[in-house]
Amino acid sequence: MTLTEENYIKSIYQLGRYGTLTVSTNSIAEALETKASSVTDMVKKLAEKGYANYKRYQGVSLTPQGKKIAADVVRKHRLWEAFLVEKLNFTWDEVHDIAEQLEHIKSEKLINELDKLLDYPTHDPHGDPIPDKNGDIKKTDKTLLFNLAENTKGVCVGVKDTSSSFLKYLDKHKIALGSEITVVSREDFDDSMVIEINNLKMSISQTVANNLFVKEG
Repeated sequence: MTLTEENYIKSIYQLGRYGTLTVSTNSIAEALETKASSVTDMVKKLAEKGYANYKRYQGVSLTPQGKKIAADVVRKHRLWEAFLVEKLNFTWDEVHDIAEQLEHIKSEKLINELDKLLDYPTHDPHGDPIPDKNGDIKKTDKTLLFNLAENTKGVCVGVKDTSSSFLKYLDKHKIALGSEITVVSREDFDDSMVIEINNLKMSISQTVANNLFVKEG
């Protein structure tokens, strides 16, 4: 399997909620920043190889074989991110592009030893679940901060936007995984909200609130 094929399968897997949903070719094209015609050509090739199911105008889904390959790639990516942060002192905004390269390493023994070295983590530095060696995922009960009502508390457990600029914004305002956040008030006009975190109150936009996952309670 080529790196491009792995990237396509990973994209279908993630867009389809870990391989459970059918994905449109347009959404794949947008995620991979390529032409829809190129996506159609590739998914046809993946279907011929037995990795995907594709019907024109009905979208794409992964076969069991395709899901296993995708889960393996995602597992490697997220384990490498955890390794870079925990063992090499990278910041969480630096690791994605490096892990994009490392995720294509084929050695199963290396990845299993990496998993063992990190004491079998269930989530990466951004709060995303790490598939185990069987492709199973431990899911977390979470919701977007935007969905919390006033005077409700939640603990930050993940980020939807993993871009470097957003992660640096969170660092600047000392918002991290494990931070306890209380929704103090909302603005009806623009859906911004005032939150309390680390005993300090701050105003955040709707965009920020829609990119932070919290566990309520």
